[in-house]
Amino acid sequence: MFLSRWLKAPNRIGAVAPSSRGLSRAMARQVDPLADGVVVELGGGTGSITRALLERGVSPAHLVVVERDRTLAALLRQRFPGVKVVRGDAAELVELLRPLGLASVDTVVSSLPLLSMPKRLRERIVAESFALLGEGGIFVQFTYGVASPLAAPELGLAGEVAQRIFLNFPPAAVWRFRRLVSPVAKVA
Repeated sequence: MFLSRWLKAPNRIGAVAPSSRGLSRAMARQVDPLADGVVVELGGGTGSITRALLERGVSPAHLVVVERDRTLAALLRQRFPGVKVVRGDAAELVELLRPLGLASVDTVVSSLPLLSMPKRLRERIVAESFALLGEGGIFVQFTYGVASPLAAPELGLAGEVAQRIFLNFPPAAVWRFRRLVSPVAKVA
């Protein structure tokens, strides 16, 4: 199914196959399963990372998956009945989550193909995500590239490689991003 969705719209689906089990688990390891806040997954696809988040211990009641593709969103609802699946565009994340009563979240886990998107769209998705993330919130993103998938300092973010997954095809890196704390804010 994933391959057929990619063939239909390669610019909307970021990979020709779902994330490997190793990559999915590496993404899920970036989330604190004991936190009370909500985890938002961007680009749920067929649910490989959704499954890993649930296996990690994230409560279905605390997980919201955003998927733009109608067929994939329906598949996610079928596979994960306790998880809130929202069909829509991550560039409108704040508005998408408003009907759920969510004004803030703890973590955003993204499988979106950010590097293949126009810069403005990429920045909009990141801005929408950080508009919801609390002060200590993290944005998790994987990439197949060797460099950061985001121009972190330009966006006011600090980024680090959390894990490299060499047994994924192609090999991938999981990045964690947080807001930079300005020196003025540290003193105040």
